[in-house]
Amino acid sequence: MPKRLFSCTPSKLATFADCPRRYRFAYLTRPSPPKGPPWAHNTVGSAVHAALRSWWELPVEKRTPAAARQLLYSGWSRAGFRDDEQAAQWRAKAAAWITDYVAELDPTDEPAGTERTVGATTEALALSGRVDRIDRRGDELVVVDYKTGRVPSTEDEARGSPALALYVLGVRRTLRRPCTRVELHHLPSGTVAAFEHTDRSLANHVRRAEDIAADIGTATEALAAGADVDEAFPPVPGQQCSWCDFRSSCPTGQAAAPARETWSFLPPEPVAAAE
Repeated sequence: MPKRLFSCTPSKLATFADCPRRYRFAYLTRPSPPKGPPWAHNTVGSAVHAALRSWWELPVEKRTPAAARQLLYSGWSRAGFRDDEQAAQWRAKAAAWITDYVAELDPTDEPAGTERTVGATTEALALSGRVDRIDRRGDELVVVDYKTGRVPSTEDEARGSPALALYVLGVRRTLRRPCTRVELHHLPSGTVAAFEHTDRSLANHVRRAEDIAADIGTATEALAAGADVDEAFPPVPGQQCSWCDFRSSCPTGQAAAPARETWSFLPPEPVAAAE
């Protein structure tokens, strides 16, 4: 009988690669342990992504910068921020980013997909993932990923992203069109980092993904055979434990690093000069 493919997303693979214990909490333990509080930087990113998706769903004549700004406002949340004042400051910043960004877009240049789920298979994996936007560029399709982090994205980041590489494979399989280019659109700086994948670069990403999936399979089989849960899915303590969703359920993580404030990943506000 053919071996069953391992069903996964880029996020699922990355979780195990970062910390097998976190993978167990997220995907195996039922009910899953309670997660920690929301993070302000994730609130910003989610609001921007949702507003851009909704903007492309508007009739062409209504795709204006003002409409994008209003969509951002209407979908805003204060989750994770220190207080209402900080939430309002970041809402204004995010609104400015999205206004400037869509002002440079052609509203008539209809994407091939927004928040589109794509999938592909390899010899060992059944991959799926959701792409922020898929652009048409001549006869080819381009994977576009929105970024709202502290620093502009780089070509190295575009080249090295496992998720973007697997999205390329998914776009090819799902939409049946050529696709090699990935782009990271960093809204705060208005910059774009891009990379053109080759068959070799994609094969390297697939190999790494299959290696991680094989490790997950080995750990899962060991646990089923009676292995100690922390030996099969050991924690990987480090600074990342400060913001792990499952910190409250992991004494190892609590001992590894102090908890961070939920707004601490936002860029620091400039200090006003003394008069």
